[in-house]
Amino acid sequence: MPTSGRRHVTKKQREKTIVWKSTKLQDLSEGFDPRSLIECVKNQAPEFPWLESALLACRAGEWQSRAYVRYVDAQNPNKPGSEWQFETNVVLTHETLGMVVLDILKGDRLGGIEFVDKIDDSVA
Repeated sequence: MPTSGRRHVTKKQREKTIVWKSTKLQDLSEGFDPRSLIECVKNQAPEFPWLESALLACRAGEWQSRAYVRYVDAQNPNKPGSEWQFETNVVLTHETLGMVVLDILKGDRLGGIEFVDKIDDSVA
């Protein structure tokens, strides 16, 4: 059993990651289109039918790192008057993007998108 705190990655996942990291979209802020997640949302999160239109409405967003784009101001999160009122996360598995976590805010709003497989790269 691994004790390093890192998740176990299978050989197939490693190979997929190597292929993904070798593509020219190393930095997703240079070409990520939120609409690419619509099919995943339809198939993996049907309990959030409003997410399709939210993804269609997303613009460039504000990239916090190479692993996270934010669509709603997160100043003073969860405080009265703040735009950022967290409700839940939706975890998706995308064929090329890997694990993707959507931050869902109260009022059926998409707060941000995290690309979990890019977290290690985000510091570089």
